[in-house]
Amino acid sequence: MGHIKDFITHNYRHFNAAALVDAAQAYTDHLDNGGKMLLAMAGAMSTAELGISLAEMIRQNKIHAVSCTGANLEEDIFNLVAHDHYVRVPHYRDLSREDEKKLLDSHLNRVTDTCIPEAEAIRRIENEVLEIWTDADRKGERLFPYEVMYRLLLSGKLEKSYQIDPKNSWMLAAAEKNIPIIVPGWEDSTLGNIYASHVISGEIKNVHTVRTGIEYMMMLAEWYKETSENTSIGFFQIGGGIAGDFTICVVPMLRQDMELDVPLWGYFCQISDSTTSFGSYSGAVPNEKITWEKLDVTTPSFIIESDATIVAPLVSAYVLGQ
Repeated sequence: MGHIKDFITHNYRHFNAAALVDAAQAYTDHLDNGGKMLLAMAGAMSTAELGISLAEMIRQNKIHAVSCTGANLEEDIFNLVAHDHYVRVPHYRDLSREDEKKLLDSHLNRVTDTCIPEAEAIRRIENEVLEIWTDADRKGERLFPYEVMYRLLLSGKLEKSYQIDPKNSWMLAAAEKNIPIIVPGWEDSTLGNIYASHVISGEIKNVHTVRTGIEYMMMLAEWYKETSENTSIGFFQIGGGIAGDFTICVVPMLRQDMELDVPLWGYFCQISDSTTSFGSYSGAVPNEKITWEKLDVTTPSFIIESDATIVAPLVSAYVLGQ
């Protein structure tokens, strides 16, 4: 089999295909010049199994920090331990309301064409995570959501339950590298909801045992300040939403609100299937970010208007030289 990079370079010459090549080459150049890259990942890309390519990107130091939804944080681990119990529904577009109710009755939570099994995935993880939450609560510890998951993964307690090759888990790769993961709006996730239920029930005494929100911005600000002292930091965004919105704003916050002389993001690319517009953040072209002091006039900036489940693995393959 030939190199994916060679295939892409030879065939992807125009329009969104050419944008993919240009963005991937600029990503490579950014790293070759000593830069680092933050990945912002929206939606449910973990259930789309992007871990297959992202884990290797993390292991080979092509991704140095991640911002993601709470769903992506947990669903990679759900897939790690319950993959054999997932149910694929390729005809999901044809499902009736009654069909959806049957999935609910079978305790299958649908994400597009894939159903996450509640008992084998969600409830399996809940018991292990609850133990970490309550232990931290008793000790007066306070942990970010990703630190809880790192503690779980590195404990080895889940190893006997792995149902995929662990090399395809991006969360496991991130835990082993100990890279920071920013999870804005973690409360909007299955485990976030479960955490709230245990606080309400009184099993967890301190609601702030899990750190979120403003504390995440403070942590991100420290990471950005320290890292940008020695290197340029790029921003590779999959989809829209809070995973990208929250994190990219750290630069204008540091520059405008704290009046610190930190550099702007040194690279930007977004994979988006949102229609280009100036009213929808997800559909805004990169130039708009110049007015918000996130990007510079000279920042290499790209938008690839396509499906991230198709494009992201190709960009990863290109950057990895596969």
